[in-house]
Amino acid sequence: MNIYGMRYLYGLIFGMIATVASSCSGGPEKESISPDYPRIYPDYVNVTIPVNIAPLNFMMGDTCRRIIVRIEGKTGSIQVRSGNKVRIPIRKWKKLLEANEGDSVYVSTEALIGNNCVRYRRFGIFVSTDRIDPYLSYRLIEPGYEVWNRLTIRERNLTNFSERILADNNLTGDGCINCHIYAGQDPGISFFHIRHSRGGTIIQRNGIIRKINTRTDSTVSAGVYGSWHPGGRFIAFSTNVIIPGFHTKGDRRLEVYDTISDVVILDTEKDHVISSPRTSLRNSFETFPAFSADGTRLYFCSAAAARMPENYKSVRYSLCSVDFDAATGKTGQSVDTIISAYGTGKSVSEPKCSPDGRYLLFTSFDYGNFPVWHEEADLHLLDLRTMTIDTLAAVNSHRSDSYHSWSSGSRWFVFASKRDDGMYGKPYFAHTDSSGKASKPFLMPQRDPSFYDMFLKSYNIPEFSKESTSFDSRDIRRAFGKLEAEKVTFVKN
Repeated sequence: MNIYGMRYLYGLIFGMIATVASSCSGGPEKESISPDYPRIYPDYVNVTIPVNIAPLNFMMGDTCRRIIVRIEGKTGSIQVRSGNKVRIPIRKWKKLLEANEGDSVYVSTEALIGNNCVRYRRFGIFVSTDRIDPYLSYRLIEPGYEVWNRLTIRERNLTNFSERILADNNLTGDGCINCHIYAGQDPGISFFHIRHSRGGTIIQRNGIIRKINTRTDSTVSAGVYGSWHPGGRFIAFSTNVIIPGFHTKGDRRLEVYDTISDVVILDTEKDHVISSPRTSLRNSFETFPAFSADGTRLYFCSAAAARMPENYKSVRYSLCSVDFDAATGKTGQSVDTIISAYGTGKSVSEPKCSPDGRYLLFTSFDYGNFPVWHEEADLHLLDLRTMTIDTLAAVNSHRSDSYHSWSSGSRWFVFASKRDDGMYGKPYFAHTDSSGKASKPFLMPQRDPSFYDMFLKSYNIPEFSKESTSFDSRDIRRAFGKLEAEKVTFVKN
C-alpha cells in the first residue's frame, strides 16, 4: 500500500470514532451521524497540501443553516462556527500547519441541515513538507473567443489571498495579451505578448523591459507558444497561423487548429531568430516547444501536415526532441520521436519538463493541438528515466485538464481544469511524491469559498514563480506607449 493509501486508511479508522464536541443547533429536533464525508465545495476531502498554502475555506449547500468545524492535528486545533461558509483564521491556520508539517490534520464537521443536526465522517488533510512556490500568475479571460473587453494577467500570493495586476489590456490598446512565461520560475526573467499594432513580445529582466517584434519576412508569424532556456538567453517559439472553428453540435464549442506552424529559437542577446530544418519542415506542423531542465534538448510537438479544416480530426501530434547547443543556439542533426501519435492514437500537447529533469508532463487528447475545449483532454506524466507513462488517474477528471506548469521543487504542479462546469478553467494543484505518485488535486483557495460561483472568468496558463515580480501594469503601460518594437534578424541553422 502506498503512502496515500496508508493515510486514507488511518483517516478512515479514526473518522469512524470522531465526533464534534459541541452541538450545532443547541437542541435540534433530530440528530444523526452520517457515514459519509460532508459534501463541501471546494472538495478538500483527503487532499495533500503544502505547509505554506492559504486557508482551505469551504462551504456547504444553501440548505445548511449552521456549521461547526474542528481541525486538529497531533499539535493544536482550530474550531470555527459559522453559517454555511467556513472561513479559517489565517494566523491560526498557519500555526496549525507548521506544527503538523509532515503529518495529517483532521477535519470534523457538524452541520444543521433544516432541523437535523448531522455529524459527518471525519476526513484528513496531509500537510506535506514540500513547499510550493508562493506566487502564481495567470491570465483571466472570458471562456469564449475574441472577447477582449477586460483581459488581465495577474499574480496571486498563494500563502494568503492577495492578488495584483501585472498587465491590463485596457491600458495597452485593448489588444490581446497572452503567453506569460518565467525562466525557471524566476520572476526576474519573463516574457509575454501584446497583440497590437504597437505591441510586441515584452521581455523583462530584473525590471528592465524590452519590446521586440519577433516576426520576420522569413517566418510565418511572430512568436506564439514559448519556452525559456534555463540559461535565460534563448527562447524557443512556435510560429503559427492559428484558425478558430466553431462546432454546430452542443458537445463541443470551439476548435482551434494550425494551418502552418514551425519552431524557431530567439537569441535575446544577438536579436536573432534561428530557424532549423529539423523543426521547420514543410510537410509537418511543429508547435509547443519546451527545453529540457538541463537545456541540452528541445522538446516539441509534431504532426504530418494536412489540408485544414477538412482534416482537422485526423491531425495528431507526436512528442519529439532534438539536441540543443546553448553555445551556438543551434539544434542537432536528428530528431527523436519520444511518443508516437501513430502508436497511441492520441495527440500530445503542451510538454513541460520538471525542474529536476525527472519528468515531462503533457496533455493527451483525441486529435489536434489545442486541448482546452476537448473534454477528453487529460494530463499524463512521462518518467524520463524509465520512459514509462502514468495516466494520472488520481488527477484527471471527465472534462478538460490542461495548461500545466511545475513548481521549482518538482513536487507540485498546477493545471487549469474545467471539471466543475465544463466552461471555466480553474487552477488546481497536485503533489507528486519521490516515486512520482500523484495525489488528489485541490482547487486554489479563496477568502470567500463562494468566489468561484460568482467569478465569470477562466484561469489561463497558470505559472509558478518563486518570488513576486518587480513590474506591474503601470510599467507595461509605459513600455507599450513609449517603446518602439525592436526588430530581429532571421538566421538559418
